[in-house]
Amino acid sequence: MADRPLFVMTDPCCFDVSYRINPWMKPETWTAEQTAAACAASETLRGALEAEGARVETIGAVKGLPDLVFPANAAVVLDRKVLLARFRYPERQGEEAVFRAVFHRLKARGLVDEIHDLPDGLFHEGAGDAIWDRDRQLFWAGFGPRSSRGALPVLRKTFGQEIVPLELASDRFYHLDTCFCPLAGGKVLYYPPAFSPEAQATILSRVAEADRIVASDEEAAAFCVNAVNLGERVVMARPPQSLREKLQAHGYTVVAVDLDPFILSGGAAYCMTLRLDRASAPAASVLAAE
Repeated sequence: MADRPLFVMTDPCCFDVSYRINPWMKPETWTAEQTAAACAASETLRGALEAEGARVETIGAVKGLPDLVFPANAAVVLDRKVLLARFRYPERQGEEAVFRAVFHRLKARGLVDEIHDLPDGLFHEGAGDAIWDRDRQLFWAGFGPRSSRGALPVLRKTFGQEIVPLELASDRFYHLDTCFCPLAGGKVLYYPPAFSPEAQATILSRVAEADRIVASDEEAAAFCVNAVNLGERVVMARPPQSLREKLQAHGYTVVAVDLDPFILSGGAAYCMTLRLDRASAPAASVLAAE
């Protein structure tokens, strides 16, 4: 039981698109029918994760906080340590107290050990902008639209892991998780136009050509890069056939889920989840010379 992946999701019953903080959001077109569709889509995603052997904890919905359904932005979690997010936009800042209470309850249950805060004056939007790469043992860290570059040393100090900064260059791909997805086995699925030239160069220097899977404009706009990877399985919003074939060629199987209501708010499978059980590799033991 304990070795099954553990995720947090949020009850979507209060989800809607009632404000605009990214180009995907169009409050004027939202309908009650879409809220009902969102509830069904969230349940389908939960079922897909559980079918892959994951456990899912549920956060209660809060009226007036529709983007609470995207707990990837709540915090960065590694080695049972939690660095709580601070949101840039006032529309999401009410989520901070909710997520803080959630993590303290998780700590009381023994599911996390430490809870840390960002220093004043810094913004960082959680695992949406700090993605753990298990194969490389580092965090890829997005900054620019939502997260401050100045928060990256805090990540380094909190978790003691290498941080690779990546500047985001598009308001359409405002979190790193919308355009960058490390996969088991060392492959990386990403969308180059979302990054500054310096960030693109960093990716090329860090990821071998054979390990790069480049998403097209269509694939990125379908929020397929915003995916949850569990070994050889990749749970994502319904992809174009082109991306399905790319991933299959690299040995991955796509688990497609209809997440259209959430894409209307600028999020999909990764945004809708936060994994709690990620762990870094233990440091190599060193025997003292006798």
